[in-house]
Amino acid sequence: MARREERNWPPGPRGHWLRGNTPEYEADRIGFLRHCHREYGDVFSFDEQTVFVIDPDLTHEALARTGQSFVTELAPFDMRRNLDQAAARATAWMSARRAAWPGLSRSTAATTDDRTLEILDAVMGSSADRVVDVLTTMRAFTARAIAEYCFGPDSAGIPGLLSETIRATEPFTASSYEFPAWLPIPRHRHFFHTQRRLADALTGIVRQRRVSSTPASRNDLLDFLLHADPALSDDTVTSTLHSILMGGHGVPAAALTSIVWELARRPQLAADLHDEASGPAGGDAPPSAARLPLAEAVVQETLRLYPPAWLMTRVASTATTLGGWSLGPDDELLLNPYLIHRDPRWWQRPDEFDPGRWSNGRPAPGPAYLPFGAGPRVCLGSALAVRQLTLTTSRLAQCFTITSPNASSAVPEFVGRLAPAGLRARFRPVHPSRARP
Repeated sequence: MARREERNWPPGPRGHWLRGNTPEYEADRIGFLRHCHREYGDVFSFDEQTVFVIDPDLTHEALARTGQSFVTELAPFDMRRNLDQAAARATAWMSARRAAWPGLSRSTAATTDDRTLEILDAVMGSSADRVVDVLTTMRAFTARAIAEYCFGPDSAGIPGLLSETIRATEPFTASSYEFPAWLPIPRHRHFFHTQRRLADALTGIVRQRRVSSTPASRNDLLDFLLHADPALSDDTVTSTLHSILMGGHGVPAAALTSIVWELARRPQLAADLHDEASGPAGGDAPPSAARLPLAEAVVQETLRLYPPAWLMTRVASTATTLGGWSLGPDDELLLNPYLIHRDPRWWQRPDEFDPGRWSNGRPAPGPAYLPFGAGPRVCLGSALAVRQLTLTTSRLAQCFTITSPNASSAVPEFVGRLAPAGLRARFRPVHPSRARP
């Protein structure tokens, strides 16, 4: 309370004298945020160190100033927040981004289209015509796709480690309470164990490739990084790949789950996508992302309504201001693309699923569309993600009739990456011969 009175701190709910606003937030996260948005405006405080921002211009400003006044979200258990160290890591990350960017561009991503679809066919063929958990299935696909993109034939074992790491991280994203790292509880041991296993596996692949790689062997993202100029250390290469693997696994899987949710409820849209993929001759050749405007519009609209990164965290690294509000070192900003994407000030019919709003390449209204962030640290894999999502959406509609026993009752879960909770679906092959045992 005293801190709010000492400086220009945003208004917000007082909450319980001991537990603050956490119980209300945990009970209904998006409901709580909607209420506070109506009550206090685009910027409001959650407690004496946390501020929510639902203003597109201020969100872009905070994202653009990351690396200067702000750093990205710190890792779990970073209890003594070393902001200088975090800023140094951010500087190193920018060098790594520049090296990795050519390997994640739209043109480079296009060279892996066929392999992406082969992986999808294999994953979906193993579960065709059975009711499956959609998020689990999509994670199996995206883990294999991003692992092969990064490591090619050296990716064996990595998809399983990615899935295990996601499971080990979920307890921490599901709760606002944080316990000390030294507390020997099972979820802590599991988290540290899986982190070590993944780090050791990535380090081993990088070191082995460093020894055996040749300058002409740029077949995957790892080779782009190993042959960067100026050279990157093994630690920088490994940490860069770790970030790309985690983002390229969880975010697309959540987005695909939301896409399947929409297709299961919109058979006409699925039919239109099928026709687009099959072409005027009605063939069943693999789709090309270059000629799938409807599929890309479905992806863009899904990312608007259900952005997997529905909250983005930034931590003030120094005393600063944002929109006239005072922030001190270690204060947190929670930026909310979900509510920005559904604000009637920026979008017509904001809660309506309408891929047509993206027709003819019409841009989003100003800065109010940010499913991959913005500024110099916009998601490094955004071009790859949109391309893979577009191809996958088209392929699913082309090859399967999608039904769901619980699509009408499923609701988005605002924990971790946003996706409809517990969605199940059956993917019945349009051409049974395409399904694989």
